This record gives sequence, structure tokens and C-alpha cells, in this order.
Amino acid sequence: MQTFFLAPVRQNVGLTSISLGVVRALQREGLRVGFVKPVSQDESGNERSVHFAREICHIDTPAALTMSHVSERLAGGEEGELLEDVVSLCMRAAEGADVLVVEGLHTDADHPFTPRLNSEIVRSLHAVMILVASAESGHAADDIRQMAARVRNTGCNVGGGIINKVPPGQARETVSAQLGDVPLWGLIHLNQALLAPRTLDVARHLNARILAEGEMNTRRVLETVVAGRSALEVIPRLTPCALIVSSGDREDIMLATALAANRNVQLAGLVLTHGTSVDPRIVEFAGKAFHNGLPVLGVDTDTFVTASNISRVPLAVAADDHERMDAVLDDMAEQLDTGSIMACVSVPATTRMSPPAFRYQLIQKARAANKRIVLPEGDEPRTIKAAVICTEKGIARCVLLGKRAAIEAVAATQGVSLPAALEIIDPDEAREQYVEPMVELRKSKGLTPGQAREQMQDTVVLGTMMLAQDDVDGLVSGAVHTTANTVRPALQLIKTAPGQSIVSSVFFMLMPDQVLVYGDCAINPDPSAEELADIALQSAASAQAFGVEPRVAMISYSTGTSGAGADVQKVAEATRFARERAPELALDGPLQYDAASVLEVGRQKAPNSKVAGQATVFVFPDLNTGNTTYKAVQRSAKVVSVGPMLQGLRKPVNDLSRGALVDDIVFTIALTAIQASEMKK
Repeated sequence: MQTFFLAPVRQNVGLTSISLGVVRALQREGLRVGFVKPVSQDESGNERSVHFAREICHIDTPAALTMSHVSERLAGGEEGELLEDVVSLCMRAAEGADVLVVEGLHTDADHPFTPRLNSEIVRSLHAVMILVASAESGHAADDIRQMAARVRNTGCNVGGGIINKVPPGQARETVSAQLGDVPLWGLIHLNQALLAPRTLDVARHLNARILAEGEMNTRRVLETVVAGRSALEVIPRLTPCALIVSSGDREDIMLATALAANRNVQLAGLVLTHGTSVDPRIVEFAGKAFHNGLPVLGVDTDTFVTASNISRVPLAVAADDHERMDAVLDDMAEQLDTGSIMACVSVPATTRMSPPAFRYQLIQKARAANKRIVLPEGDEPRTIKAAVICTEKGIARCVLLGKRAAIEAVAATQGVSLPAALEIIDPDEAREQYVEPMVELRKSKGLTPGQAREQMQDTVVLGTMMLAQDDVDGLVSGAVHTTANTVRPALQLIKTAPGQSIVSSVFFMLMPDQVLVYGDCAINPDPSAEELADIALQSAASAQAFGVEPRVAMISYSTGTSGAGADVQKVAEATRFARERAPELALDGPLQYDAASVLEVGRQKAPNSKVAGQATVFVFPDLNTGNTTYKAVQRSAKVVSVGPMLQGLRKPVNDLSRGALVDDIVFTIALTAIQASEMKK
């Protein structure tokens, strides 16, 4: 097993974020990664790296040794016993892993032994040391090179260096040359958006009174605006993520803030100083603003002291801010040089598809596909944000259908800048060119030009026609439309692919340690045995296309012949039909869910099955079972589900949940782009 030990060259290099970023980069490569922080330097006992490794990276890492335990061992001359404690802890963390990432100790003036202890642990573990520096020091490359020379003299193997908090424009080639013989594992550029605390974090730091909770758990603070001048001067700064600080006797500021909130500007919040509160008359006059997500806080300090206190909100990610930490780790992993890292890994990559590997490969495949995806709900806020992300990251060439002015207005209230490469098409200007083709496609139904124009007032229908005419490669809708609104035009205008008799769907369920495929959980209420066989083969093909080795379980309340009844018989017949059509596919049924998913149960209930206990594709007998199961797993186990992805159409059309998050839409766009590429093949 390979062990990497990350050691800081100075204080405040962002060691925890870098260490867990390396974990995520390795997980994206499909490796089973262990993590351990052998010694905690958090006096409260709440070691953040251990917490986030468990909650964000889903690693069962052991609790760290306390610094008092380490100090007592060293003071008593028990260094050997201490290293045994550390090695034992690391071995527990490494169980079942291909690679172990060890977060070392920060340099600490109160504990001057930390650099030497880092080296001793590296030698005891036969680990490769990775040195971490911050560009804020002004000489990060020198720090790494000099420390590499020192620790090599003690017998440590230095495998690379990582420089954090790098300003824009610093070239990798220049830094790599400065490091000499130390390989550069990555330059992590400073991303101000990832430093933004939540309004909740500011409230905690100020020990503020919560006058209106609003959306304080999700809104973030990128700018603090002290309202010391007139409202006319403050209005231009009432922008998304701005935290307004004012005394409650400034009625002009209160009204200006309320007006901005009523225009859906996502302000971070309002902080009232001097122990004041919002006048009840203003609340009555502009009540919607104060009940529309705007957080309002109260403090007793004056405006100057309050602004000064806000400037000292800790930059460290709060323990319960999983969203921000997840984004930080993705950003770190994206900027690390995976090639340099994997060059140091001496274990072979596995074929097992972990959730980080699935998400990473999804984005990489979508980028390579370079497809044009139409988004009919072009003025919907989450859709706009997702389109911007996809454009900036090169995931897909997105097309928003809508009026440019309306889209720009929504983007402005969300604090989103529309990149020049993001395409916007006015439906009124595009509609006419699709009237004749639509009439031709629906001539058997007697569709007239007037009816075609009327139907294409619905942007989903217009987008579907763009797809039918090969002007785009795929369509994603459903943030505000129902599944029927999305699927019906596709069935009428796109139709099923050759050899397919049914349109179905799958969800990719990102379990803690692997990705499973569930079908059909969104489209077909009660498929026949023949249709169920089609769904099984479609789902297996989808799994294969996205890197999940298909082992298909046909789910029932009975395993094998243990039960009887029409429902079990349908699953048995579907299994037979699917095997006849794809004899090479690992497929079995009927199987109960536990027999399909738990190895011990599978061996007991279906000992001769090649699928039991290790299924990756679960095909449910009807919509009631499938939809209930996917939602139960998603909510109870806090599992991320990607989808539904539609199968069986001639061209890719995908539906969103109306509760979809921005990331859900991004991943669905990526799925659609990959589907389009696979269909071209």
C-alpha cells in the first residue's frame, strides 16, 4: 500500500484543505483512499480534518491522538512507544485502502518538536513526504526546496511539493524550475468565492441576535457594505452577497435594502448596530422583504466596531458548512497535477467506480464530447447558474432559450456574470424556421402551421424541434416543467431509437463507496415483462457507457422460486427475455434487494448467482417500487442521485426534478452531452 504524508513548510498553509484535496484527487482516479490525522492540534478536540474526512470524503478515519498525549510520551522519554501508537492508528486507517493520506503536524511554537516528529512518522510508515507551502510567504518554492534538502538528510523520501494560495498569473513552468528536483504536484490558485463565509458564520462570530433568520444558512458574504452615507450612495452596492451594516435609525437604508430584496437581489443580509431593530412601520410597509429570505441580525456594538469584527471572521470552513468544504475539495482536486500524483502511486488503479471518480469522469467525458445542449427554461435562476458553470468549465456549449434582457436581469439578481460564450436565443426570433419541419414531422396527425406556431410558444417544444433538426445535440428541462411536459414533445418529435420499444429512465446513485444504477424510477408505471426486459438492457447499456460494470439484478419481493404470484412471475419472465436477448450480460432475477446488494445474503439466498450480493444495476418491477426505493435511499442514507436520465430515445432529452439544485442541473447537462456522444457512435 502507498502512503503519502503531507507536511507543511510553515504555519497557515491550508494543510487540511490540501490534504483532503489530495484524497479527492486520488478518489477520482478510482482508488480506495484512507485518511488519518495522527495527532490533533485542535485544543477543543474537534479536529476538522477528521470531521470532514468522515462527512465529505466518506472515509471511516480513526480519531487522532491528542497533543497532550504526545507531549506526555515525549516528556517521559517514550518516543518509541509514541511512534507505535501513531503507526497503529495509521494501520487502522489503511485497512481496505489502496492509498493512505496522512496529514502531518503544523509547525507550532508551543511544541517545537513537530518538524522532527513529522520526519519520524514518515520514516516509521515508509511514507512519501509531500511538502505544502503557501505563496503568501513570497518564497514558497525556496521553502519547499530547502525543507526537502533537510528532511532528505534524515532519510525521508520527498515525492513532491504543493503551493497553495497562488495569485493569478503565476506560471507552472516557472515554479517547477524553481523547485529543482522536487516534482510540482500542483499550484492552487486563490479563489475568493471559496473564502466566503455564510451569514450564519458571521452571526455566530458576532454573537448576534437573529431578528429574521431568512436564508442565513445558505447565503454567503463576499462584501461588507457600511452604510455611512446616503441611500443614493449605498444603492449601487446593494448587490448579491453584500452584507449591509447600518444603524436601525437609518430608515432610508432600511427601505433601500427592502427594495433590493423585493427585486430578488440575493443580499447576504442586514446587520443592525447600536442595539437597534427595524422599525415596525417599515416592516409593515415592506414586509415581503423581511419574509423573503433576507437575514437580519442585531448587535449592540457601533457600526465601526461591528465592521471591524466582521473583517475578523475566521477563514476556516465551519464544521457544518459541508457545501463550502465540498466545493473547496473539488477546486483543490481540479488544480492538482493528477499525472504527477499518479506517477508516485505504486498500486494499480481499480475498476471499481467510486462517486468521486464517477463525477470526475462525467465532467471529463462531457468536456471531450463538446456538445451543444439547449435549455428551454432559459430565464430560470438555477438553470442560468448551471449554464454559466458549464460554459466556464467547458462541460458543454449551452443554449438558453429566452429574452436576453430577462435572462440578464435574473443573472444580475443572482450575482452571476454571463460569459460571452454562453449562447442566448430569443424564441420569437427562432420559432418560424421550425414551423415547416414540425408540420412535416406531425403530418400524420394533421398538424397545421398555425397549430405548430401555437405549440412552439412552449419553449420545451421549440427546444425539442431544435434537437429534431440537429441544431443542438441534447435537451435538458424540468426545473419548472413537469416530466410530462418534457417527455411528451420528445416522444412526438424525437421518437424512440431503432430497436427500442419503450422510453425509460435511470438514476445514478452515488453511494458512499460505489455508484449504483436504478431503473426505472421515473417513467413507466407498470411495465410488462417484455418492457421490463427492455428497461434492464437499456439500464445495463447506460451503466456501461458511464463506466459502471453492469451486473443486473431484477428486483422482486421474492428471490428465485421462494415466492409466487403474478408480480414475481412478471420479473421471472422479464429475466428470461433479457437473457435471451443478451446472454453475455451478468443478469439475474428475481432477487430481493438484500440478496442483490449484500454479499452474505446473496450467497445464502442465491448461492449460484453471478449477480447476487454484488449487483450494480437494480431494475425495479414497477414505478411504485422504483420511485419509493430511490427516494428512501436518497433521503435516509443522504445519497446524491444523478438523474433521471432518459433511455430509449433517438436523441438525448433529460428531465430534472423541480427541486433540482444547480449541481444537479450541471451533472444532468454533462450526462446529456455524453449520451449525445455515445449515440453518435
